[in-house]
Amino acid sequence: MSQNRLKYSVEGLGENLLTTQYDLMIRHATVLNSSQTPVKVDVGVSGGKISAISPQLEATATQDINAQGNLLSPPFVESHIHLDSALTAGEPRWNESGTLFEGIQIWGDRKRQLTVEDVQKRAIQTLKQQASQGVLLVRTHVDVSEPSLTALQALLALREEVKDWITLQVVAFPQDGIYSRPDNETLLREAVQLGADVVGGIPHYELTREDGVKSVQCIFEIAQDGDRAIDLHCDEIDDPQSRFLEVVAAYASHTGMGSKVTASHTCAMGSYDNGYAYKLMGFLKRSQVNIIANPLINITLQGRSDTYPKRRGVTRVKELWQNGINVSFGHDCIQDPWYNLGTGNMLDVGSMGLHVCQMTGQDEIAACYEMITHNGAKTLNLEDEYGIEVGKPANFIILDAASPYEAFCRRATVTHVVSRGKLLARTPVVETEWFGD
Repeated sequence: MSQNRLKYSVEGLGENLLTTQYDLMIRHATVLNSSQTPVKVDVGVSGGKISAISPQLEATATQDINAQGNLLSPPFVESHIHLDSALTAGEPRWNESGTLFEGIQIWGDRKRQLTVEDVQKRAIQTLKQQASQGVLLVRTHVDVSEPSLTALQALLALREEVKDWITLQVVAFPQDGIYSRPDNETLLREAVQLGADVVGGIPHYELTREDGVKSVQCIFEIAQDGDRAIDLHCDEIDDPQSRFLEVVAAYASHTGMGSKVTASHTCAMGSYDNGYAYKLMGFLKRSQVNIIANPLINITLQGRSDTYPKRRGVTRVKELWQNGINVSFGHDCIQDPWYNLGTGNMLDVGSMGLHVCQMTGQDEIAACYEMITHNGAKTLNLEDEYGIEVGKPANFIILDAASPYEAFCRRATVTHVVSRGKLLARTPVVETEWFGD
């Protein structure tokens, strides 16, 4: 199955490829080929692109980095986060119940205080924190349910400000639903006209099933009219009767939008009976819809009304992957009204995913690493510009580990982050001094 392999491409360019000088040289790195075999290589970078990959490059460079045999990987991809609410935990109060709906209420109070400066300050702090840990592609949802669209304007401006070192996609997300207030559909359309990259929605939070279906139809119309991708919060609830994912799959098939459509969360799928769930997976595969799971937040938010046994709340990641459906992982929240923890480390997200979804086989661990790298790039429709291949942008990271398995085991430090061919961040590995017997 192709999805359970890391898709690094090592070009056989010879052992003595000569050039006058590279801008950057990575020496003694380990990459994984298509069969997951580790290969030792040097990588030369010129003009912001990968110029050469070879077992040995006999050339000079303006800057040399010795990877010391560690893993050279494409950067981590943050498929789903809310930068507009990041770093607001406890403002104006803490979410004591830990539920999704109390979080929405708290955010409803906090967002009245938003300013462009407030949103941008917290967002840039979060992006730097993520980038220092290897994240160079981010898709952020931004609430467009308030009339001033302050958060949207802040993040659209920030998208341009950071584009030289991180790729930021902005989703226009009607947090309160499209039909909960008369102006919300207008605000969503305005957000797309202002430049949002992706059209969002939350059909399970509409007042009725009929309104939820109507909202999906509206989202597809807006996306087609504006040539935008779609990413909906879909069935983020434990209710087994919440079945908007089938509606999304149907519209994706009917419109031919396929891989430009993403359903995030899909928690109710964990509560569906197997007969329906497996029928639905067939529809999803046919439609080519992407799925984003957010294991940290959904293992925390969901199952709150259960006694025991408690539901995990995370969608059927393992089964979706086994059925050839593109699945990626996201943080969703970093220190906000829904989740007051989080550091931006995608290895935390992947590790929670492989534990909760019981994906501890070697191929399964490799798949979870893909869910924070290649699969995320595919979800964001950026896979053509992503990967360790000659001619592609020089965006990559070096981890203090020899493999994805080791990276998860030890929560490996991302020692070097290279963006657009330039060293963006460097983090030394902390060494423990032992003074015992």
